[in-house]
Amino acid sequence: MLELRPNCECCDRDLPSDSADARICTFECTFCAACVDGVLKGVCPNCGGGFVARPIRPAHLMTKYPASTTRVLKPRGCAAA
Repeated sequence: MLELRPNCECCDRDLPSDSADARICTFECTFCAACVDGVLKGVCPNCGGGFVARPIRPAHLMTKYPASTTRVLKPRGCAAA
């Protein structure tokens, strides 16, 4: 089950569970589309993998399978990637 993390690890932008701007790698590292396309150039700074659009969980399943509330943030942001 995907965690659906609530923010971009680089810029800390909110990424609600229904955000079309969320991108994930195979380890669920989560970033916004602007950071992935701009600073990161499509490469995950944590694992070196690529990104895909994060799937949107159907609203009727959010109660049973809620999104994560744990924020993950790179201490130095995208500039250090």
